[in-house]
Amino acid sequence: MRFAHVSLPGTDDPRLVVVTGTDALLVEELFPGAPRFLEQLIAGGDDMLHRVRETAARSEQSYPLAELTFASALLTPPVILAIGLNYAAHSSELGLKTDSTPTVFVLWPNSLAGHDGTTAWPRSLSESVDYEAELGVIIGTPAKDVAPEDALAHVWGYTVVNDITARDIQYSEAQWSRCKSFDGFTPTGPFVVTADEVPDPQDLHIWTVLDGHTLQDASTDQMVRPVSMLISHLSKSATLLPGTLISTGSPGGAGYSRDPQVFIRDRSTVTVGIDGIGALTTHCRILD
Repeated sequence: MRFAHVSLPGTDDPRLVVVTGTDALLVEELFPGAPRFLEQLIAGGDDMLHRVRETAARSEQSYPLAELTFASALLTPPVILAIGLNYAAHSSELGLKTDSTPTVFVLWPNSLAGHDGTTAWPRSLSESVDYEAELGVIIGTPAKDVAPEDALAHVWGYTVVNDITARDIQYSEAQWSRCKSFDGFTPTGPFVVTADEVPDPQDLHIWTVLDGHTLQDASTDQMVRPVSMLISHLSKSATLLPGTLISTGSPGGAGYSRDPQVFIRDRSTVTVGIDGIGALTTHCRILD
């Protein structure tokens, strides 16, 4: 199934919908006590997902998706964990070494944003802002000390993440959270696809188009550490709670490494996508 958080026309209050082609079914209208947000659906477990699936198949009340405004794929994740340097080509182009264990940092919740929204930041803060297409993994059941071969059983679904990054700040500070956590710097969505629709997260085409030019074009099979290994590693030190979002790293093709360098400009439009999951667009403004 495919889900999204959207606001109906005339409102700014996100609600969970089931996406069926070009239409959306409001989940809270399917039955009494139905979840209003994805986090509630995840917390309801397999039984809740099954009930939503069954009632959505019979529902006749839908809304044209084109008339709705997208919010972030997750609204209140317990944590956003990001993995750095998980594609060899990206590590090399940034002049950074892939460590023997995953590079992990946290993204701040204020950075979450939705598809087709506008992200703005002051020119005085950074003019070296870059894109990073990433596969987002959403945990469905608590994961603690799980083996790699069991890890994918804890995945609820997948989404698309753009890990927007202020490169000048990234290279001037020892940690990476701030340079990637400006307001709106973590767009997610437009959709969350349930895990049953992604049989192999290491067999997905991932790409970025900036202002009409394709700048990233890769496959998730190029990850240094696959999704299963990342979940296993993270779960050894802390329980991964339902709703946790893991952004699994970006492939080669970053604008910082190009000659000449290519950064997001004022009024740029950047779309990051993963075939079978979705294409996530962000409009950018640099404020003087």
